[in-house]
Amino acid sequence: MAGDSPSALPVQLVEQPRLQKLKEMFISKFGSAPKFYARAPGRVNLIGEHIDYCGYAVLPMAIEQDILIAVEPVQTQVVQLANINSSYLDFSTSVNNIQINKTKPQWHNYFLCGLKGIQEHFGLNNPTGMNCLLDGTIPPSSGLSSSSALVCCAGLVTLRANGKTLSKVELAEICTKSERYIGTEGGGMDQSISFLAEEGTAKLIEFSPLRATDVRLPSGATFVIANSCVEMNKAATSHYNIRVMECRLATKLLSKSKGLEWRKMLRLHDVQTKLGVSLEEMLTIVEEVLHPEPYSAEEICKCLGISLEELHSQILSQNMQDVSTFKLYQRAKHVYSEAARVLEFQKICSEAPANALQLLGELMKQSHISCREMYECSCPELDRLVNICLQFGAIGSRLTGAGWGGCTVSMVPTDKLNTFLKNVKKAYYQTDGQRLAVENNSLFATKPGKGALVFVEA
Repeated sequence: MAGDSPSALPVQLVEQPRLQKLKEMFISKFGSAPKFYARAPGRVNLIGEHIDYCGYAVLPMAIEQDILIAVEPVQTQVVQLANINSSYLDFSTSVNNIQINKTKPQWHNYFLCGLKGIQEHFGLNNPTGMNCLLDGTIPPSSGLSSSSALVCCAGLVTLRANGKTLSKVELAEICTKSERYIGTEGGGMDQSISFLAEEGTAKLIEFSPLRATDVRLPSGATFVIANSCVEMNKAATSHYNIRVMECRLATKLLSKSKGLEWRKMLRLHDVQTKLGVSLEEMLTIVEEVLHPEPYSAEEICKCLGISLEELHSQILSQNMQDVSTFKLYQRAKHVYSEAARVLEFQKICSEAPANALQLLGELMKQSHISCREMYECSCPELDRLVNICLQFGAIGSRLTGAGWGGCTVSMVPTDKLNTFLKNVKKAYYQTDGQRLAVENNSLFATKPGKGALVFVEA
């Protein structure tokens, strides 16, 4: 059940070659054996992009790729972090003085987010030190949530090392908040699916309060992830946070136009809830209230009846102070239409009509068009990859994750899977030397995996 704490599974290491190898490397690195191992999966979002931070439900599933950490709690109040990938440098720090550098989102800072989140939640004055060795199989900056999986795994590790327990929902909520230490204003989808996922089912994840509902995917189709090989780091670029802010400003303008208490309204979902109307009606309101031309800061102030000084000090976050124009109509239109597509996707999965695959494929295509044109979070490589996937037999294909690079997810008839993989490989990866080098980890079929766990040696 979703409310329980993540399970601790006794395992025979000899039957788990990856854990066995991690243990051997840990011993050679730290001179002693790990006491336990924690795992948190990456995820692929099937539909519902950039709407979790607006308060709307999303539809992800966990994947087999994950972050795995071997851990030994120690008496010294020091955390020593090492990574089996030598391009990630070792790091150590006192557990009593966690400093997270927002300007350089290095791998260890994501670990520190999870660590600090648990420490602060329990008010731990004397937290346990740890030696940790990490092994990750999620391609970095690919939109499959490698950074959030690392935050979640670190939170789970810290919880276990300090002898505390929390439910999966509480862990997801703490890890969502703590990832903001690195400056990413995320919405909670990645952390929620990392903890709440169950094998064999995707999840509809809803927020405030956080809850997860099983979504049985139709038989006859397989989901395939393809990496565009364009890296995008949410914390290192402003695109992501600008979109969050544009949605917030659209919320304020829509609220003001409808006589709501706009100062208290933060998310597009709040406007719909307060007005008590459908998503379709919200789209009509967007057409009536907002104009497609970008808004200047001055025009926003005029609409809200506030000074520029108030806009900068009360509404815009620190890193948004020099942004001069905002596309409010496009962002709101994407959010409300995408939120409706998620609910439609879930409905089709539960009713399972004869043409379910065609209907789901259509929703995925519409989602990509909206991400490309209204939210402007695609890039030429992603668009090309989506077109190639559709050309070679995908019923639906779209970018997944924040966008601006990273991966696509495609729904492919299972009986056409092998030809599809072969053709996409040839058309996208084998035409480019750089992509060819990473093609093995870049194109793979996936099925819903399980959520975060702790392993102990049996």
